[in-house]
Amino acid sequence: MIVDCHTHLWRYPGELTDELVAEMAIARMREFDPNVTADQHRQAVSEVDRAIVFGLRAPYTGFLCENETVAEYVRTDPGKLIGFGSVCPTEDGAADEVERASRELGLRGLKMSPIYGNWHPHDQRASAVFARAEKLGMPIIFHQATTFPRKASLALANPILLDDVAIRFPDLKMVVAHLGHPWEAETIVMIRKQPNVFADISALFYRPWQFYNSLRLAVEYGVTHKLLFGTDYPFTTFDESVAGLRSVVQLSREMNLPELPDDLPDQIIHRDTLAVLGLDS
Repeated sequence: MIVDCHTHLWRYPGELTDELVAEMAIARMREFDPNVTADQHRQAVSEVDRAIVFGLRAPYTGFLCENETVAEYVRTDPGKLIGFGSVCPTEDGAADEVERASRELGLRGLKMSPIYGNWHPHDQRASAVFARAEKLGMPIIFHQATTFPRKASLALANPILLDDVAIRFPDLKMVVAHLGHPWEAETIVMIRKQPNVFADISALFYRPWQFYNSLRLAVEYGVTHKLLFGTDYPFTTFDESVAGLRSVVQLSREMNLPELPDDLPDQIIHRDTLAVLGLDS
């Protein structure tokens, strides 16, 4: 089975601000159409067996996604699509929205981001959300990594901030997106010590040297079994992500570097992420 644990769905205009989209284009150094239609997403995930799909709620940086958008789309193919909601703890009623997303909309987890939403992972408002998610059995995927909006504070982004969250909410399953780049080492030592914290490798192949070192460190710490496959669609595709993962293993051979296991790409690509996150029932 192949599960893509990191795909986005949002409408533009409507759920992304113009300022955010302009900054996206600058970061990508080219024109970029951020709108993701249902048909586009459906085609993008055609090569995987299951796909987790979400928007993002972070008004501070211009993400205004509504949970209904994801829920309506997931209902068109519930056998393949798994919807995650998103809340921002700085908005009133965030914890209640988690409950609604689960019980009324049928969403199975959450996507959250301190750096995009301008909130600290140890904020009491965030803790209320985490407690509700833990109670409902909803895993949380965190964008706990760097990003492009100028006003987004890197002080909120280091994945090591999630260690205390894992200590306080031991039954909450968490995924650090993008291996927490550029703090991959911090992510790796955290997922080693915290049994319910994992990481995805989405959108890391852009920087092959950094990607190689991250995977090698994961091998040395014995945590490759906690790495999940994701693409970061629409920013990357399935084919690009698979090719990038395989090429970094080949790079270690060609450059006579400490090797990565030959079967590492297939281990990650075919990992049963749904079982890992408790979403297989």
